[in-house]
Amino acid sequence: MIEFTSVTKQYPDGTVAVDDFSGQFPPHQTTVLLGSSGCGKTTILRMVNRMVEASSGTITIDGENIAQRDVVPLRRSIGYVMQNAGLLPHRRVIDNIATVPLLNGTPKAEAHARAEELMDLVGLDRSMARRYPNQLSGGQQQRVGVARGLAADPNILLMDEPFGAVDPLVRRDLQAELRRIQSELGKTIVFVTHDVEEAFTLGDQIIILANGGQVAQRGTSEEILAHPANDFVAGFIGLAQGERTLHRSPDGGGVLVDGHGRAVGVLAEEPAP
Repeated sequence: MIEFTSVTKQYPDGTVAVDDFSGQFPPHQTTVLLGSSGCGKTTILRMVNRMVEASSGTITIDGENIAQRDVVPLRRSIGYVMQNAGLLPHRRVIDNIATVPLLNGTPKAEAHARAEELMDLVGLDRSMARRYPNQLSGGQQQRVGVARGLAADPNILLMDEPFGAVDPLVRRDLQAELRRIQSELGKTIVFVTHDVEEAFTLGDQIIILANGGQVAQRGTSEEILAHPANDFVAGFIGLAQGERTLHRSPDGGGVLVDGHGRAVGVLAEEPAP
């Protein structure tokens, strides 16, 4: 369990990125921090592994105040996946994945064997192990990034808009892979995105943030869609514009359209009894 209690982050110039944020991130679930750029979601995520230090308040992991832990082993115990993968360009795929285990003293052969297992897990052919990042597609690089984040078998995985730089088809594939991996491993995932569809696809719990890390609403996608807390939430997720109110197309054929008349899907036929 990750818990924030009245956490604020104020920078030396007086900018308040996060103001009095409190929240729980349940174990073995995916919590999505959803909001516009500059709302504080990445700052909240990076305070979990102390890449950003809180100005006030308390952050605990399983009841232990992380401010009292040595920062290096703390960071090495938490997986971290970022946009554009952040791979070391001069190191091969297998060595990128094995980075943290090697830093923790795992023998090279063992770390490489674990890296190959993780390549299987994230859907990368082992023949890519000796390639360098610039020899991979964007989607393949992100898979390497996920494998690297999992290499030390962390209980917690932080994911900062990890799929934001790939095309929509690859993004959907990566989202499906993450759901599969999470169903197998049951990590505590904190996932940052500004994309509503991605949040609804991945989140067990969704926290919608306004400026300054203010919680506009938290809940499941079903709860938020059925009962948006206020006009801000309704507007952010598209209910206010009718984008999520679906109707059958007047032309028929089972095509569903949103409030702007845009086709968004097809009504499936009920299976025969």
